[in-house]
Amino acid sequence: MTTANAMSAGSAVAGVDSRRTTTRALLAGGVVAGPLFGVVAAAQVLTRDGFDLSRQPLSLLALGDLGWIQITNFVLTGLLALAGAVGLRRTLRGEPAGTWGPALVAVHGVGLIIGGVLVSDPSMGWPAGAPEGAPDTLSWHAVGHGVGAMLAFGSLVVACLVFARRSSRAGERGWAAFSLGCALAAVVLLAWPDQDTISVRMALGCAVIFAWLTALCGRQLAR
Repeated sequence: MTTANAMSAGSAVAGVDSRRTTTRALLAGGVVAGPLFGVVAAAQVLTRDGFDLSRQPLSLLALGDLGWIQITNFVLTGLLALAGAVGLRRTLRGEPAGTWGPALVAVHGVGLIIGGVLVSDPSMGWPAGAPEGAPDTLSWHAVGHGVGAMLAFGSLVVACLVFARRSSRAGERGWAAFSLGCALAAVVLLAWPDQDTISVRMALGCAVIFAWLTALCGRQLAR
């Protein structure tokens, strides 16, 4: 092999290794997204005086003097989910669900960012001095927050179904059942007709779909 050919081959190998390293880093972002959101949110639930998860949804943590913490949590988690989506696209390109799956995860990330930038209206007694019930009218940013939340939650539920179908066709029954189970659990938790527990059920629903995203990106990372 000539020196020129050797240098060319070495550059090609280095390029492949660099791309592989970048892809692994992107998938790691998807793995970390859910746990990060959960840990930061849980820490606030436990430490912010007066916050009661049994009646106040996690999104209200974005209000008050320390609201910037939850805003940052939403945005950073969204960015990590977007990184995971890019990593998934790289590893699944040309395979079943290789387009729609990563795209839905990307929509999830965008929804989280929207939900962080556009905050809810004060309600349910939070922050201190806020109305005890739901507001009579919604501000434009509260409406935007709701849209972001629906995008983030709904897109990942659909992504669960997309990957359940992919795995079922590939004969991966365990992963197919897990993905389908996560989708059904999330929908049941959110749709259950009991408004007194809606904030807790929303938190549990988020935990389910975040756990699925962590498992999905971790699975591709292991490849």
